[in-house]
Amino acid sequence: MRNMLTVALVLSVLGCRSYQYGHVVKDNQPSMVGSHSAGSEVYDPLVDEAVAKLLGACGSPMSLEISPEGFPVARQVCFVGIENKSAEELADFKDQLYEQIDTQINRSQSFRAISRHMVDVALHETRLRPDSLFIPANRQLFADVLQQQGSPVDYLLYATLTSGTTERNSSSQRDYTLTLELVDTRSGEFTKEQAFIRKGYHRSPLGRLANYNPFTVWR
Repeated sequence: MRNMLTVALVLSVLGCRSYQYGHVVKDNQPSMVGSHSAGSEVYDPLVDEAVAKLLGACGSPMSLEISPEGFPVARQVCFVGIENKSAEELADFKDQLYEQIDTQINRSQSFRAISRHMVDVALHETRLRPDSLFIPANRQLFADVLQQQGSPVDYLLYATLTSGTTERNSSSQRDYTLTLELVDTRSGEFTKEQAFIRKGYHRSPLGRLANYNPFTVWR
């Protein structure tokens, strides 16, 4: 009887404890696919595609200004921030997406990103919100503060994340779109590029087969 109680107590203690294991994901391994929301498997390719399109549309080295010394001059970009209009919270992904976009822009030959710390200081000093910079007077005031900091700005860069959800029985599909908008601080003209990814969510693996079977006929 005593042995049975001991075994029951041990099993009870083991059952109450919560174990967690970790491992390093190697570069040649795919990212984990989130079961309830988007993760790196969605955001990473969105950033890569959107930035590549934007640089391809307006970042040709042939369009660079040439300094009096004969060297190409990269245009200064102020990345204002990311606006999340999707159905999901970004949590710690918001800062990671900012850094990914900022770094990729800064690696190009055509653009140089202004330090995020200087951008935050300029917004604080002018008491302006990122969306209020579309007003020409506010945009000029903001640019003047950055100029005084030694960071002249040619373009403002905005990123917006949106989503749309389609539901069918116990399954759903969420369409994620990342939009990058590059605004000329002088003229107000802008260039906009997007990247798009669809992701399905199901309560069981059978949901994927039922909804994404190439032989399924929708009515």
